[in-house]
Amino acid sequence: MKQKKSPKILENKHVELKSIVKTPITVTPNTSLLEARDILLRHRIGRLIIEFDKKPVGIITEKDLAKSISVFSKKPIGKIMVRDIMTKNLVTAPLDASIQYCANLMKKHEISSVVVVSKNHKLVGVITKTDLVSTFLIQSTASLPISKIMTKKVITVSPNESIFEVESVLFNNNISRIVVTKNKSPVGIITYRDFIPAKTFDLHKEFTDPVERAEVAQNSQINEFNVNQLSYLLTFSARDIMTKNPFVVYPEDVVYTAAILMIRHNISGVPVIKNKKLVGIITKTDIVNILSDEKITK
Repeated sequence: MKQKKSPKILENKHVELKSIVKTPITVTPNTSLLEARDILLRHRIGRLIIEFDKKPVGIITEKDLAKSISVFSKKPIGKIMVRDIMTKNLVTAPLDASIQYCANLMKKHEISSVVVVSKNHKLVGVITKTDLVSTFLIQSTASLPISKIMTKKVITVSPNESIFEVESVLFNNNISRIVVTKNKSPVGIITYRDFIPAKTFDLHKEFTDPVERAEVAQNSQINEFNVNQLSYLLTFSARDIMTKNPFVVYPEDVVYTAAILMIRHNISGVPVIKNKKLVGIITKTDIVNILSDEKITK
């Protein structure tokens, strides 16, 4: 009896890297953190390339920004420059690299983008997980069920969890998003982007005295007095910053469906439910890992 052949996941459609590389938005090392934040929000992007003399010298992401806008920074936020927090050890690839090579770099280094450079190390562009997910849509045969690649053990928080606890869970578990659940059902999702607009900054402006805000801004280092002044932040919870009613998929849906949702709505992860209960999550990382698999892509 012949063994049933597994359905093919990807079609053998060649996609050149240069066809999907994007020209990134760049800033100089002396750009202020606040200005970088505004650029990220204005263009709805997840990273900025730091450029000097037409060469990439660093990168700053939403995660970097979320860490640095904390009121516990060692210097006033207005005086923090991107050079102070940027990642300097860039992961790069030449323009003639393959899609699979870039997918492997992202998987190996646990990053969401690769900087593309010329032979003389000048900046050419950037390729992101979003670009690779778009490539997956071109090559996918729509035969792979989500249950095969989803993460089953999902880290969650309740709507009542403090925003400091949510941020701590994200950092300590090295994850980019967290699902907010109520009675084991997903009711929201929080990413680093939710900390950037400074919904916390907006709350700060609305609920604190202008004199107190000025005193905190002028201090180069937070102290016990400042912490007491800012204790109002402890009253805000996950429900205040989460994106409510997130898109969901089902274990039997194909990965193609999740990829379409991610691209169409500019999101990086989708909760997976069964009988309205959370059973997993599928992310762009899971799809990039498919593209990095030699057995699949050959």
